[in-house]
Amino acid sequence: MELGIGIGWRPEIAEAVEGLPGVDWVEAVAENLCTDRLPESLVRLRERGVTVVPHGVSLGLGGADHPAPARLADLAACARALSAPLVTEHIAFVRAGGERTASPRLEAGHLLPVPRTWDALDVLCENVRIAQDCLPVPLALENIAALINWPDEDMTEGQFLAELVDRTGVKLLIDVANLHTNHVNRGEDPAKALAELPVEAIAYVHVAGGVEKDGVWHDTHAHPVGPEILDVLAELVSRVSPPGVLLERDDAFPPQAELAGELAAIRDVVRAGTPEAPPTRASSPTADAPRTGARERLALAQTALLSALVAGTPVPYGFDGARLGVQARALAAKRADIVAKVAPELPVILGDGYRPAFLAYARSHPLRDGYRRDALDFVESLLDSEGGEPDTETRRRLTRWWKERSGARPPGRTTRFLRGLVRAA
Repeated sequence: MELGIGIGWRPEIAEAVEGLPGVDWVEAVAENLCTDRLPESLVRLRERGVTVVPHGVSLGLGGADHPAPARLADLAACARALSAPLVTEHIAFVRAGGERTASPRLEAGHLLPVPRTWDALDVLCENVRIAQDCLPVPLALENIAALINWPDEDMTEGQFLAELVDRTGVKLLIDVANLHTNHVNRGEDPAKALAELPVEAIAYVHVAGGVEKDGVWHDTHAHPVGPEILDVLAELVSRVSPPGVLLERDDAFPPQAELAGELAAIRDVVRAGTPEAPPTRASSPTADAPRTGARERLALAQTALLSALVAGTPVPYGFDGARLGVQARALAAKRADIVAKVAPELPVILGDGYRPAFLAYARSHPLRDGYRRDALDFVESLLDSEGGEPDTETRRRLTRWWKERSGARPPGRTTRFLRGLVRAA
């Protein structure tokens, strides 16, 4: 299906998106939509004939567990509500731990890279086939950006994606910004990845901005699309004419005119492309089961990595400790930003002290039960602290905030200790 040029729909820029000229389609984060009450802006876009594609972020198809039936049902319902031609997700894991590892369940709050190993590929393929069976429309999967390398990988990015397509017939959502991120952070050549992957399987392409700090590229989706990203897009369109190309922006939203300028630059690159005919691949999906113990081995490896990132446990063997530190700080900062959006009163009450206080809390309190519970737990930890911080007036305001959202009074140490035991069990 030909999609054309699109933009990521976000509530903050809904009005701007509706007024942008030449937008053929939009993509919306599936987890942010209520299927029985779609945002009026999306309803108006659909009435104008604009295609809307739901984009999932929480399935964790690259994780060791089977995809959760409830999450698959929600994504399927979203596709039906939007009359979408396809749905998309990521090649990533987002949680680890639990029964397979006899350890507490951990949430990353972020998309983390899957090791490019045969074990991980086996598990991913089976999870993808489960998802395909549950969805009413085709599925496309996105390559992600990463700050860290798994040790002892068996395949390159392009080889891993080619094997995935050959085994499952899944479509690909290629993010050229992520290819650039992996070039800077992991030394991987975007041209080599594009040469190895099955470009004929591309459903559409993502383009987004980022920023480089101290030799690390941060895929922020909050900066303009730079020439380095457009160069990777040009490399891709020299190989294939993608059915669709979409601009992503998730924060620091610019005026409508700037968004229009970025879309125009993307459109110019796409129009200038003269792709060669892609090689034909005479392959058909296979349905091999994962090797014996593949899920257990993957579960242990992913749990060790995620625990090091969010719970401060030792760096697993073979990983770069410095890079894991960068990733851990990025995860904590992202978590602080999301809690500030979920509970905007807290930065007001705490002022400049909000971020350092939250980051200190996050070092010993991994995310487990979602961001609303995270905000409550954060406030409980502050109220339970000894000494003069926070001061009396701040404590009073935090206690009032907590009572309005949770109950008569914040739980004490014993209650929170017992709650932690239940979570661990």
